[in-house]
Amino acid sequence: MGVARVAIQGPFATEETHRVGAMDTLAVILEGPERMALRTLELNPLGPSDVLVEIAYSGISSGTEKLLWNGRMPPFPGMGYPLVPGYESVGRVVEAGTEARGRIGDWVFVPGANCYTNARGLFGGTARRVIVPSARALPVPETLGEAGVLFALSATALHAINSGAAPDLIVGHGVLGRLLARITLALGAPAPTVWETNAARRGGAYDYRVIAPEEDERRDYRSVYDASGDAGVLDELVGRLAKGGEITLAGFYSGRIDFAFAPAFQAEARLRIAAEWQPQDMVGTRALVENGRLYLGGLISTRRPAAQALDAYPQAFTDPDCLKMILDWSNA
Repeated sequence: MGVARVAIQGPFATEETHRVGAMDTLAVILEGPERMALRTLELNPLGPSDVLVEIAYSGISSGTEKLLWNGRMPPFPGMGYPLVPGYESVGRVVEAGTEARGRIGDWVFVPGANCYTNARGLFGGTARRVIVPSARALPVPETLGEAGVLFALSATALHAINSGAAPDLIVGHGVLGRLLARITLALGAPAPTVWETNAARRGGAYDYRVIAPEEDERRDYRSVYDASGDAGVLDELVGRLAKGGEITLAGFYSGRIDFAFAPAFQAEARLRIAAEWQPQDMVGTRALVENGRLYLGGLISTRRPAAQALDAYPQAFTDPDCLKMILDWSNA
């Protein structure tokens, strides 16, 4: 179905605006490494237990999506081009199948979608409208607005901490590093130290300190979390461990992970990999947010209309001042 010119009712309405047809959507498409388009895709039919979500905001991941963008993503289920990226979207359920009609009107977080007839959904959430099973449309407080896109990273951080000991050192003060620090405090653990090599990113801390690695003389950390995505930091981290200490890889790494064995042997170091969040982590994240223990403000630095997606993606990956980029779909 093609593009039509119609009047729209609802929170994103204008007097008259362009809108794709009933079973189409406007989506960001990665056609290959560093080859991106914004175009109409046909959606799969709406199933009995599916919901149609009109997306308000989508986040751009500077980790996994950067690897998709530059072609360095390791072999991954569903990998291939063309693909729709994105696993950080929030919006409203506007239609539903016969078994999910009660969801209409819900404000939800969408952790990706695979609903396109002529493109892969990896991770599939960066589109004006998406169709997902009702169970994958996760209710979140509408009062959060654009900050709702941070639920995936927040749940990832909570999953990492719940799977091991709380960090006393976090490496990297990007969005994931900040969420790890905030959730550590929200869970009642002592404030961690955070390392950040980029001086411009050492601000924005809440009740924890952020320092350059060379300013830290400690070599007795029990639990170190790497949120930098830099595998080259491991030898340095091993040297900072107390005996029997643990390093948790909380980021995503495109290459091989290696480190010198002898120092790790002497420290009896342990290495743990934190995988993606699980449904219970999303429930836990929502509880922390709703009871006021986890604050999601101050993490989104840059906003662009979805129509500027072709410029937004390179900026999200290369601009050192861009902490977190979101796309606004309201006028797409």
